[in-house]
Amino acid sequence: MGVTEQQLVDLPRYETSEAFDDRERAVLDLAVAMAKTPADISSELMKRLRTYFDEAQLVELAAVIAWENYRARFNRVFGVRSSGFSEGAFCAVPERNAAT
Repeated sequence: MGVTEQQLVDLPRYETSEAFDDRERAVLDLAVAMAKTPADISSELMKRLRTYFDEAQLVELAAVIAWENYRARFNRVFGVRSSGFSEGAFCAVPERNAAT
């Protein structure tokens, strides 16, 4: 199962987009929560995740999200930029709330 073009377009609005199912929304909610400082994963979110994943899968999922978060933060420190491998593609940037 891959990521669709519509999911890429709708990523900033994943919470309400019909391009994502409840399982995918739960995973993205985990990624958002893990990227915050401090990372605060609610018991409600963990309960939702456990309806879709067993413990081993959750460990692997959290490890992958943590690794990507690490790489993103590391790259920012050293100003690592795109190398042009996805020329013509786009990167979905989260939309900011007017209050933010």
